Amino acid sequence: MILVAQEVAVFAQFNGQYDYLAFGNTLNTGENTGAVPPTPCEILTSSSANFELQPDQQLIAAYLYWAGSGTGDFEVTLNGAQITAQRTFSETISNGLVYFAAFADVTSLVQTTGNSLYTLADLDLTDSIAPYCENTTNFAGWAITVIYQDSTLPLNQVTVFDGLESVSATNTNLTINLSNINVLDNDGAKIGFLAWEGDQSLSVNETLQINGNIISNPPLNPADNAFNGTNSFTQNELLYNMDIDFYSIENNISPGDTSAVIDLTSGQDFVMINTIITVLNSQLPDATISIDTVQGGDICGDRDLEITYTVYNLNCTDSLPPGTPIAFYGDTTLVGQSQTTDIIPISGQQTNTITLTIPIEIGADFQLNVFVDDNGAGVSTVYEIIEDNNQDTASITLLELPEQTVLQDLEICDVIPSLNFDLTQGVVQADPQALLSFYESNADAVASQNAIENPTNYTNTSKPARDFYKGRQRLMLPCKFFYYSGT
Repeated sequence: MILVAQEVAVFAQFNGQYDYLAFGNTLNTGENTGAVPPTPCEILTSSSANFELQPDQQLIAAYLYWAGSGTGDFEVTLNGAQITAQRTFSETISNGLVYFAAFADVTSLVQTTGNSLYTLADLDLTDSIAPYCENTTNFAGWAITVIYQDSTLPLNQVTVFDGLESVSATNTNLTINLSNINVLDNDGAKIGFLAWEGDQSLSVNETLQINGNIISNPPLNPADNAFNGTNSFTQNELLYNMDIDFYSIENNISPGDTSAVIDLTSGQDFVMINTIITVLNSQLPDATISIDTVQGGDICGDRDLEITYTVYNLNCTDSLPPGTPIAFYGDTTLVGQSQTTDIIPISGQQTNTITLTIPIEIGADFQLNVFVDDNGAGVSTVYEIIEDNNQDTASITLLELPEQTVLQDLEICDVIPSLNFDLTQGVVQADPQALLSFYESNADAVASQNAIENPTNYTNTSKPARDFYKGRQRLMLPCKFFYYSGT
């Protein structure tokens, strides 16, 4: 399904000693605007680019994007392997022309292939580009964004944003709000772009701004011509109608920032933004929690639960401190509190157990909600990378006490040494479906042994008839409770 004009938003986030690079190539044979002599209205169906990581760099993820004029070709090959688009994007401009972009996760393929020459092929737009040549927006290209780990790097947060939004002569301003970022230190902060259809020869009021400041990377990307067919990683100036660029933003973002605003302007050049990648020093924990087991509450009237839970610190760039609070709620009622006992390192976890007594005002069926980094009043005390992933929930059903059956003493006065009793006549049953057993002693009732075989014709031989009979009864229900009459 093609998503029309999809806003650029967070797609993936990596926290640790990570950075990124990108490689790819155009399928245009020359720039589609301003070339001398004019470039023929044709597009290649394949092109190649080199990829290389250093020996101490480990590939974590590889995302392939390809794009072009028309409604799309979503079946391509990469080094001979068939690739089908997993996500697709589309942008339609005011004259009705449609442009597409596509995504596929190729991590496994690139991990297996390693450093090599990569060829994207079978991207065939030959039958689509003719209407685009008239307004010189015929283009196609591909790029792979690679996230890698390097033990010499500081702890960074690498965030991949993607979508498909454009700026042009008829839509001269585009604002993209980047959220879900956390800046601890702006040292080494950078931002990268994958953009399509930019022209080196068009630079009418073309600017790229971060938080209101125009950024540039001269001479490759001057302040007035950011999208000019270049690759910052290779210093290639002939990447016709596409840009793989990155910029330092150390002076344009501040510690404590959780968002950034990107503004693009263009008085003529048609440019589409497909991906934005930020690399920020962000040393923060990220506490999450799981309910592992719940024991108890399986005997009628028992409201004590033993909860085993695990606190994690996985998607993070710093340790989670000891004393991080944990709150337990029955539905919305606070029923218990705890805290982490030790430092939880990056990618670490800590398992503990707590016993909770569920108040009677909470029904037998409720949701057990457990929050880490919650002081019991819904307030966070630890600044985290992500603040809304601190909860786990389990559905709980307690066994309630049944309504108690009433026992009545049976009494017959006579002078004969033994009498027959119908013990069931001394019972007023709360639950007519309950199965009753009768015993001569409480000990037998507890042990479920020596039940009276015929309670409707019980012979009292142990005491004179004028004595009161002391009945004993046990309800045969899912739980065991014993009832007996007074003297």
